[in-house]
Amino acid sequence: MRSELLRGLWVASLTPLAADGSIDTGVLARHCRKLIEDGCDGVALFGTTGEGQSFSVRERIDALEAVLKAGVPRERIVVGTGCAATTDAIELTRHALGTDIAAAMLLPPFFWKGQSPDDVTASVSAVLDGVADPSLRVILYHIPQVSAVSIEIPTIAALRKRFGAVIAGIKDSSADFTHFDRAFTAFPEMLHFVGAEPQFGRVLEIGGAGTICGLGNVAPRLMAQIKEKRGGAAAAQRDIEALCRFFGDRSFLPTVKAMLAALSGDAGWRRTRAPMRPVSDSAAAEIAAFAQGLLGARKAA
Repeated sequence: MRSELLRGLWVASLTPLAADGSIDTGVLARHCRKLIEDGCDGVALFGTTGEGQSFSVRERIDALEAVLKAGVPRERIVVGTGCAATTDAIELTRHALGTDIAAAMLLPPFFWKGQSPDDVTASVSAVLDGVADPSLRVILYHIPQVSAVSIEIPTIAALRKRFGAVIAGIKDSSADFTHFDRAFTAFPEMLHFVGAEPQFGRVLEIGGAGTICGLGNVAPRLMAQIKEKRGGAAAAQRDIEALCRFFGDRSFLPTVKAMLAALSGDAGWRRTRAPMRPVSDSAAAEIAAFAQGLLGARKAA
């Protein structure tokens, strides 16, 4: 896999849906290309922001194939391969490996709650043993507020000891910088990403890999300014923090989809896969007004 480019600004891509509820792979490919044109280093498909757990194994495989066929560079793609069922995770991870993309982002099998570090180690090991290929590169996905499964230091240590370079990195979407810093200090040779956008600049300053984040879908150029530390980086940081405050207690996924719909002029972006529901028309109007004020018009993806 092509993990040598895995640094900087990676966007956890939203997944567009057609009117019949299927994945609109044409819009998805155009969106990915536009994000890269706007200064992003790559995209991550089918993570939390991409509603990954709401799609079947077949849908996720077919969508990745379609995006690659549409010309999105494979070295600029990470794909989420985690599933509740170990066998599904093996199938998706094996497919990701075969496409020679940058890496697989692996959420541990998550249905059973109260897992100990040894349990998490065993479940991730089962996936990696099922793929059984030393050329695999995996980014562990830590998002306990959603998955209720935590990836702690003992798990990382055990996996690194057994699988070595296969465990290439970790995405910490907990928004707990203390947790990020513990892993970063213990395993400096790994790639360490954050999901919380306001932490992006701080992570770069200390030598972390960067971010895989959802707000890059609607504010890629602001995030790129933070990465490049141009003259407007401080202003970009303030705008990103203002954007995060706007989300507040709103449901993130329907809100960011409505925001992209407003900025791109494509109302189809508002569609979600159950159990998520689109925002109301009144909420969409409020989101559009805020987005236009802070972010301005964005050419259709």
